[in-house]
Amino acid sequence: MATYDQLFENNKKWVAEKIASDKNFLNKLGSNQEPDYLYIGCSDSRVPANEIMGLEPGEVFVHRNIANLVPNIDLNVMSVINYAVENLHVKHIIVCGHYNCGGVKAAMTPKDMGILNPWLRNIRDVYRLHEKELDTIGDEHEKYNRLVELNVVEQCRNVIKTAAVQKSYAANGYPIVHGWVFDLETGLFKDLNINFEKVLEQIQKIYNLTEPH
Repeated sequence: MATYDQLFENNKKWVAEKIASDKNFLNKLGSNQEPDYLYIGCSDSRVPANEIMGLEPGEVFVHRNIANLVPNIDLNVMSVINYAVENLHVKHIIVCGHYNCGGVKAAMTPKDMGILNPWLRNIRDVYRLHEKELDTIGDEHEKYNRLVELNVVEQCRNVIKTAAVQKSYAANGYPIVHGWVFDLETGLFKDLNINFEKVLEQIQKIYNLTEPH
């Protein structure tokens, strides 16, 4: 593992390698960002967004937190979504969880987690919503991983419930919201095949935010 001082050396090597392969790299890096993608993922250090998607700096706008949650009262993630949609005009929003997520496992531990309690309650509420399905899964490891998937689905719903996403889609036909899970054992994504238009139609019965005041 790199020492603190080595991080600066690594940075210099990174710059040199980028310039060697593209002499205009720094000019591109300093120009305005115009990413097509917003990635909302877990803070887990094993899941670096740009690298696993094969994208360069400037190609994906990234927000990460514990267990890739999208609570409507979290001004951080709400601000990111609003900025990405209204200012960057992203075409796709990807909510990406990962199997063996520590945040999901912590939420499944029935004990006081201190300051994490209100955050983890969002995942515990996902369990409550899907309790019947999850309780039929006997293998604990498989149950955790299924909860990872269901958590991604619910966070996609939370993204779709936002006014910024609904208004932009009504006006422009984008962004589309996707749910993925990253498998640490294979290094591959699993697309949960969120039916964006169907979910949008379902939630707009009470979350239709496209109408003016």
